[in-house]
Amino acid sequence: MDFDIMASLSGLIDGLVQWAPKLIGAIIVLIIGFWIVGIVVKMLGKAMDKSGLDKDVQPFLKSLVSVILKVMVVVSAAGLVGIETTAFAALIAAAGLAIGMAMQGTLGHFAAGVMVLIFKPYRVGDLVDLQGQVGHVQEIQVFNTVLQSLDNKKVIIPNGIATSGIMTNLSSEGKLRVDLNVAMPYEEDFDKVQGIIEGALAKVSKKLPDTPTIEIEKFDANNVLLAVRPYATPEDYWDVYFQSYKEIKKAFGDAGITVAYPTRRVKNI
Repeated sequence: MDFDIMASLSGLIDGLVQWAPKLIGAIIVLIIGFWIVGIVVKMLGKAMDKSGLDKDVQPFLKSLVSVILKVMVVVSAAGLVGIETTAFAALIAAAGLAIGMAMQGTLGHFAAGVMVLIFKPYRVGDLVDLQGQVGHVQEIQVFNTVLQSLDNKKVIIPNGIATSGIMTNLSSEGKLRVDLNVAMPYEEDFDKVQGIIEGALAKVSKKLPDTPTIEIEKFDANNVLLAVRPYATPEDYWDVYFQSYKEIKKAFGDAGITVAYPTRRVKNI
């Protein structure tokens, strides 16, 4: 019995001695290989920056190259251990098929990302509305689009979801109409108030030079509601929005225009 145990231990030690160099070599190949892959991807990123390649495509290509190179490193390490690369390739293919079937949704996001990069409904830096999420595009990744929302939150939207409905690119025309509503008392002259608002908007520093629309929109119970529509760049939209209201309020005060507000009379019974 003791002889059998000793023989088994001896065989195990011999096996470990034979496999140890190969296993250590494979581990070294993995460590060094992944390190080299990181350097290559960084160099690739710098080369793409210098070449002026579209910034939308860069993260996608770097991710793809990184995955391919890491798979090659793993295959090389498996070869050192003694695993047949043809069998390993077949194993990867079978695993890829199984993973693909289990991740059909994820692959759909990948395909949607490719479509975004090809047809470019939006680019990095654009202000967009994707499925109700409004923000600037920070990055178009292999599976996701990353937005920075207007309230400075990081929003990650899977590409398949981002492209599955209506996509609104607010930056495509280079300017946005700023929709304001201003109340005018019924007793005031419209032409007079229109001139006051024009003068107020002229003081808005970031407003675009396009002629703003100042027209009557509808008649309210207490005031005439005016549609005031200056223009701004996507980056300056909120600055123009808030400063316009500020200047109009100040101009109305200087002109002695008082906007009416609803009142309620309580009768004594």
